Amino acid sequence: MSTRRRACALALLTALTAGASPATQLFDAATRTVQTRYFGWSTVDRQQLGAKYGALLAEKCAPQGDACDYATGRAVLGDLFKELGDDHTNIRDAEGAERIAEVTFNRAVNRTGVRVARVRGGLLVTSVMPDSPAARADVRRFDLLTTVNGEAAGKDAEDQNLPVGPTEFVRLERAGSPLRVTVHRAGGADRDLTLSTEKLLARDAPTLAWAGPDGKTAVIQYPTFLSSDASELFLARLAEAQARGAKAVVVDVRYNGGGSLGECVAAASTFGPVLYKTRWQGGSYTYGGLRGEEVLPFLARAAKPTWNLWPGPLAVLVGPNTASCAEVFTHYARQAGAIVVGEKTRGVGNSGVVFQPMPDGGVLAVTVLRAYSDGDEPLPAFITPDVSAPTDIGVLSNEGRDTTLEAALTALSALATRARTRG
Repeated sequence: MSTRRRACALALLTALTAGASPATQLFDAATRTVQTRYFGWSTVDRQQLGAKYGALLAEKCAPQGDACDYATGRAVLGDLFKELGDDHTNIRDAEGAERIAEVTFNRAVNRTGVRVARVRGGLLVTSVMPDSPAARADVRRFDLLTTVNGEAAGKDAEDQNLPVGPTEFVRLERAGSPLRVTVHRAGGADRDLTLSTEKLLARDAPTLAWAGPDGKTAVIQYPTFLSSDASELFLARLAEAQARGAKAVVVDVRYNGGGSLGECVAAASTFGPVLYKTRWQGGSYTYGGLRGEEVLPFLARAAKPTWNLWPGPLAVLVGPNTASCAEVFTHYARQAGAIVVGEKTRGVGNSGVVFQPMPDGGVLAVTVLRAYSDGDEPLPAFITPDVSAPTDIGVLSNEGRDTTLEAALTALSALATRARTRG
């Protein structure tokens, strides 16, 4: 057999072998879905992209043949989606899919009651569920967990990931065993705690706190729009704030990654009528929101801007972890007069996704719709704050000061001063 014929036979054998592998099954399922269903803002040629990374996958899988695993397929797909340039379209393994389902369907799971984000120096506690094991152990929002079960957590001084991140933390929680953590809080010595777990809802509910010189600024931390009662829970906290005499409201969505469009439209309509138009392959739909509820679009169109549940001073806190539906919420809150404070958001607020099951038990989040105003103007992909005030983790963990919230309170105070002057 000639050298050329041997090379062709080897290439054919490699392709056939790789084609039977778990990696290729996953790659084919994901790329086929993206080819047929994607309707985002990326202009990259998806067929060329699929061919390019298909060849790369075949090369990576050649030594293993039909044993080439799902992890290899996910790695190549991750690079493909980076080049696609749409952060909304991504692949998640079976564990990631389970985490989404837990929150979406309000499942009861083993939890300590905290939600964490990876930052330099540890895992930042971004929320604490009331009456949870963590709350009873006096763990508070913005505490820093520097070690978990004896291993370093978060990021090091060079921003490199340390062994325990949010994924590992949740994995340990779900196992149901107590977690040994070191807690750092500004103004005190580090504490070693053992946090037990118990069956709690996977999703976090909005919480209400108070701030400002007179303690009359309501701060509602809004962690997710994933659950089906996300807007209802937010309205309950807002009603509580009003009943207790709030003079201003701050909504904190710095660590809110999004969720249901219907829920974020309903929540945003607390501050004024909302019309959110979507387009997908072959169709369109307009979401309407009014006074905290999702309504038919003609009702929102007919409503006056003053038809709202909160007409007073309003600020929204945002950051790099504010994404998707949380960006939509912020956009409409700003249209109703909110001051947006913080950092530029992630940048996927002008599109929407569906989750497609994959052969490995994971899911593909694929962008299937584009977002527009009622006047057919594309919605902004990201939110640039009116007041730039990054959350300084060093100041937060060493001095106990939330620089973003402080900037919002200053902006609201200035707004109140101007209103009194005009009055």
